[in-house]
Amino acid sequence: MQQTIAKVDLSAIAWNLQGVRKRVAPAAVMAVVKANAYGHGALSVSRTALAQGCTHLAVARVDEAVELRKAGIEAPILVLGGFSHDDAFFIPRFELQATVFEEQGLRQLCAAARKAGCSIPVHVKVDTGMGRIGVAWDQALPFVQRLLKCKELPLQGLYSHFATADWLDKSYAELQLDRFRETIEQLQRSGIQVPLKHIANSAAILDMPDSYFDLVRPGVMMYGYYPSRETTESIPLRPAMTLQTQVQYVKTIERGESVSYGRQFIAREKTNIATLPVGYGDGYNRLLSNCGEVLIHGQRFPVVGRVCMDMTLVDLGRCADVAIGDEAVLFGSQGDQWITVDSICEKIKTIPYEVTCWVAKRVPRIYVAAGEALTPVKQT
Repeated sequence: MQQTIAKVDLSAIAWNLQGVRKRVAPAAVMAVVKANAYGHGALSVSRTALAQGCTHLAVARVDEAVELRKAGIEAPILVLGGFSHDDAFFIPRFELQATVFEEQGLRQLCAAARKAGCSIPVHVKVDTGMGRIGVAWDQALPFVQRLLKCKELPLQGLYSHFATADWLDKSYAELQLDRFRETIEQLQRSGIQVPLKHIANSAAILDMPDSYFDLVRPGVMMYGYYPSRETTESIPLRPAMTLQTQVQYVKTIERGESVSYGRQFIAREKTNIATLPVGYGDGYNRLLSNCGEVLIHGQRFPVVGRVCMDMTLVDLGRCADVAIGDEAVLFGSQGDQWITVDSICEKIKTIPYEVTCWVAKRVPRIYVAAGEALTPVKQT
């Protein structure tokens, strides 16, 4: 039996999506479930999102979409990233929606659709200033015109992605939004109608209502986290994940004794040390060595020594109430106490997205809804 688990509260995800839907209506919602739903488990999160009225799902890669299809998800799934020659033939087979933004991919997808004898709905990705993938915004019209020559690739959507919507200064995001609007207007003047236009990510959903268009793409906010400290908290969110384990061993060490690799913690006085069966192999980052915190019995205890691949050490001080098998929370809630993901981000200079994505495959996701445990979903 695994002692370390990631407990995912699906009712929190549902709550967060209800707030999004209320804010953006009548725009539709495309739930972003890439990277195993930011570590939360793509299948269970997808089912929850669809039950809450999301009309589309988005993933980064074809294999992520195929996994959802094989699990019985029938809703439209957009692959946000590019695809290889081999991937192109899985797209029609599993009835996926593809992103196109360059000529080679366009040709490959057209050939795959013709070979399969079916159509593939496509979304054109426009680079308005993110600088990653996407056809340049001022070249979108001729690209779409070439796309329309392949009848097997109906134009389903046009989208872009903000680079700085999570900044307090929205000037660059507004420039991107203006470019996106101009691209849409160019297409419309040429008689090209686009069913779904979308650019709003989590930050834009919070702070840029003019960016909603037909569809929005909530990502990190679905899971209960704000994109940055510079966005507003205008939609209340509930964090969905708690990473917890159990105390594996408790011992007393004397003044001058050390724990873990490199002797980075040497006791200044006699103290009690708890060993937890969790480490960076589970997604608890090594950078939390000598600075992380853990909740046991609702009390905070410091992580001491280096975080190991499979173990983490905690200084209990003179506390004698901690025993083998006691619950220890690395982030999330225990009773009315919290170790927030944001507090971890502050310690190691990262973002919430990364903290939840770190949680490894070997850590079982246990799903709860309104406090009730649900059937665990195996991570594949």
